[in-house]
Amino acid sequence: MGAGMVQKADGGGGKRRRRTTRAQPMAEINVTPFVDVMLVLLIIFMVAAPLLTVGVPVELPKTAAGALPTDQEEPLTVTVTAEGSIQIQTTETAPGELVPKLRAIFAERSSDRVFLRADGAVPYSRVMEVMGALNAGGFSNIGLVTDIGGPTLDGRDAPGGADQ
Repeated sequence: MGAGMVQKADGGGGKRRRRTTRAQPMAEINVTPFVDVMLVLLIIFMVAAPLLTVGVPVELPKTAAGALPTDQEEPLTVTVTAEGSIQIQTTETAPGELVPKLRAIFAERSSDRVFLRADGAVPYSRVMEVMGALNAGGFSNIGLVTDIGGPTLDGRDAPGGADQ
């Protein structure tokens, strides 16, 4: 790909003797194609990364809370839809099967962090029931997912809110 041959030049003066010169391999590697491929892969991953989020449509409530730091492991997401159904990642789960499935997932994971997404129309009691099931399944580090830009309860809108 980037290797070539270098001809050995005859040096010196005086008599010239015809000698067969052997081509020697070039010791340098052309890294330009490698860099080009890496840049293309970088762009592909930058475009594809935002598309890897969990795609269950819910209308999240807006709050002034900041974002949680992320782990190396893909976060586990439990979603409560407006209809009241519960989904682990994108798989719908019956309420009676929730705790056993969470225990099985907890046994396979290195992190006890889980993100709970709930539609704003879901009653608070239903969200607390799911949080209790998450705790019973072994997950004690529960992050509640919301949209940014909600009220701060001090009379001002949060940064990125409706007044800006």
